[in-house]
Amino acid sequence: MTTLLDTINGPDDLQSLTVDQLTQLAEDIRQTITHSVSRTGGHLASNLGVVELTIAMHRAFDFHRDRLLWDVGHQCYAHKILTGRRKMFERLRQEDGLSGFPSPAESDCDVFTVGHAGTSIATALGMALGAEHNGTDEKIVALVGDASIVNGLSFEALNNISLVKRQLLIVLNDNSMAIDVTQGAMAGFLSRVRLSHTYEDIRKTTNRMLEHLPLIGRRMEETLENVKKTLRMAISPSRLFESLNIAYFGPVDGHDIASLIDLFKALSELDRPALLHVYTKKGKGFTPADDNPCKYHSTGPFELNGESETPTGGERTFTEAFGEGLAELAGRDDKIIAITAAMPDGTGLAKFRRRFKNRYYDVGIAESVAVDMAAGMAKQGLKPFVCIYSTFLQRSIDQIFQEASLQNLPVVFCIDRAGAVGNDGPTHHGLWDIGYLRIWPNVVIAAPADEWELHRSLELAARSDSPFVIRYPKDTVPAESYSSQIPYQIGKSAVLREGDSDFVLVALGWPVGQALQAAEQLEQDGLSVTVVNARFAKPLDEALLEWFRMGKTVISIEDHGIAAGFGSALLEKATETARKENDEQFLDSIGRTVLLGAGDVYLPAAKRSKQLFWMKNTADQIVETVKCLKYQPEKVDS
Repeated sequence: MTTLLDTINGPDDLQSLTVDQLTQLAEDIRQTITHSVSRTGGHLASNLGVVELTIAMHRAFDFHRDRLLWDVGHQCYAHKILTGRRKMFERLRQEDGLSGFPSPAESDCDVFTVGHAGTSIATALGMALGAEHNGTDEKIVALVGDASIVNGLSFEALNNISLVKRQLLIVLNDNSMAIDVTQGAMAGFLSRVRLSHTYEDIRKTTNRMLEHLPLIGRRMEETLENVKKTLRMAISPSRLFESLNIAYFGPVDGHDIASLIDLFKALSELDRPALLHVYTKKGKGFTPADDNPCKYHSTGPFELNGESETPTGGERTFTEAFGEGLAELAGRDDKIIAITAAMPDGTGLAKFRRRFKNRYYDVGIAESVAVDMAAGMAKQGLKPFVCIYSTFLQRSIDQIFQEASLQNLPVVFCIDRAGAVGNDGPTHHGLWDIGYLRIWPNVVIAAPADEWELHRSLELAARSDSPFVIRYPKDTVPAESYSSQIPYQIGKSAVLREGDSDFVLVALGWPVGQALQAAEQLEQDGLSVTVVNARFAKPLDEALLEWFRMGKTVISIEDHGIAAGFGSALLEKATETARKENDEQFLDSIGRTVLLGAGDVYLPAAKRSKQLFWMKNTADQIVETVKCLKYQPEKVDS
């Protein structure tokens, strides 16, 4: 059966539709998003909440020419569907399909490839200033959520908004949710504003605003003053934003398409920055997501059954093993503190939060604050564990350097999603953390290969007097230990299998299991190789240099980028040592070393297994590499 959505091939097709038809279109889009995400996984609740808002923006603006800046970007699905990508939407977050985030490579309606919070207002500020310099009149719109506007970068941009002397509209999408309930004083303030208004209050506010808009032929100052006089609220955010020289409008209903269209058209005529505060409901239209927006912020595939759902089953993950391990450790040590940045469930801290409420802190989307807060706690003798995805920890590089490494404080960084992450793609890969962490003194970097090592690394970290990093992937965790019979010590590797050939596989973290599988396959082909579990990217085990001294061909394997990664660190150390020892066999071995990991590219969205294949991290790829070195060494490219 043909739906109204089937007739929409681009934003221009919205212009002739009635409000009733646009309302029906919103329902069609919600059904399309829900069914697609049930098959591919993705960000469901946030996208269901902004459908009417997105339709209204596209009705009022022309984003082929005007500019729409998304914050984070995980709420852009309706936007993609409306901008000519509807037929590709069933391949959302798939290899060679649509990105789950805005992508200029897909459409001229996407301005930036984004995936991190706090960027939209700052980039919109830059684009507005650029338009001033160029003398162009395109409209600039930044869409930011209530969780992202509390980000430090957002506040810095707001602080500089008075630089703009032209139109710039900030749409504050307020749903009281980030990935979890939004944290902090700003969130609490917005929540009080929300609770102080009934739906009737919001409707009256909208009507009063529309009485004084549009602004054609009317002086800006007079219009804004009239609007302010009509909106006398018990708790008003207008004072906050207007103190930053931003005209504030709202709050209004983010699901009222007709009013939103009128407001957007009127506000597009303003010749100064303005903020429209809209209320939306995360998960709207799909009962499970409506009831539990945290769970459906980002979900894997699930089975639809009317208004219910059945999630697909899964094996035990590193995240789950970490969460249980930290909670168990905290039960024995009351100085252990857990800190996260709006990711309690994603980082596995739900159990810790339930058991130790007074030792758990969620700072919201403010990773740099999380690190500095941890440094302060460490200075007071506590043992803070900062639990953040690798991709988001990048936002704290200066704080890790300045407050943790330079001060040599025992802050523990628990880095989830280290390595390739799969369908979220290049904005979310954790392929660079070793590179930006190993350059600083005092930092220990552990990469456990299984659950036993993960728990041992937590215990070592709790006893450490220096910054301690534990990195682990978004993947299943091996239940059986590869090396529990070998003591787990800082900077010490473990030889798991000794072979009689010239080849040594030195693997770090998750790839250890693949290296062992590769060794078994090679054994069947009559080639016996040595397998070493490096365990630590820093400090490196001096014993690893013995393989070079013996003239072996070393193959390093890591779920990380080759540049500045573990293999690079190993080569640096080997080269420095060989130069001092002036050993020709040592130098010759270095020249035959092969590094397996991510190359100098951004890996596109695909299944994690495919990305690991591209990185030559799978057992079959390792086998192929060894055989090429053995029989066709000139064809090997690391």
